[in-house]
Amino acid sequence: MFLGLDVGTSGVKAILVAEDGEVAASATAPLSLDTPQPGWAEQDPEAWWAAARAAIRGVLAQRAGSRVVAVGISGQMHSSVFLDKGGAVIRPALLWCDGRTTAECREIEQRAGGEAQLREWVCNPALEGFTLPKVLWLRNHEPGAFARLATVLLAKDFVRLRLTGVISTEPSDASGTLMFDPKRMRWSEEILGAVGLSPSLLPDVGGSAGVLG
Repeated sequence: MFLGLDVGTSGVKAILVAEDGEVAASATAPLSLDTPQPGWAEQDPEAWWAAARAAIRGVLAQRAGSRVVAVGISGQMHSSVFLDKGGAVIRPALLWCDGRTTAECREIEQRAGGEAQLREWVCNPALEGFTLPKVLWLRNHEPGAFARLATVLLAKDFVRLRLTGVISTEPSDASGTLMFDPKRMRWSEEILGAVGLSPSLLPDVGGSAGVLG
């Protein structure tokens, strides 16, 4: 059997897929959304992990004795996870639908020398949902938390870290961070230098279909 996980906003879904491609079992564990201020949207990454475990238990209970040979993970994009050097979550994740970073988007454009230059570097404009403005928001508004920051991940990458111990991402999620150069398939030294962030905060970028852990 193959196990699929999707880390959504309203829940984590697990499916078991047989070798012939038929879905043999499915289960979903719900998630709640926190909105501490208007326009803000947060979730605890550890709640994703707890929901993933519950969903996995749910599908395995439906097909007792099944042997899982591989796991594939997808998830909500742009939801930023902030970890310390020990891999612990520093604060709730800022989700894809969080709109608090308008000022940081303008800061990015200014530091980049304009939207055209930013698009040249990372092929995207500065939008509130992307990861980079959220990192700058953390630096601007929660300096104590930013001082502890060692790693920035996305939702599915966090769950994969908990499953495998491997810190990594892949190009589709990386391209939505506003820090990845999809033309050269690497983190953009130009934008990171412009905003004063270390590339050490970012994970290795592997292939979307690569094997990790």
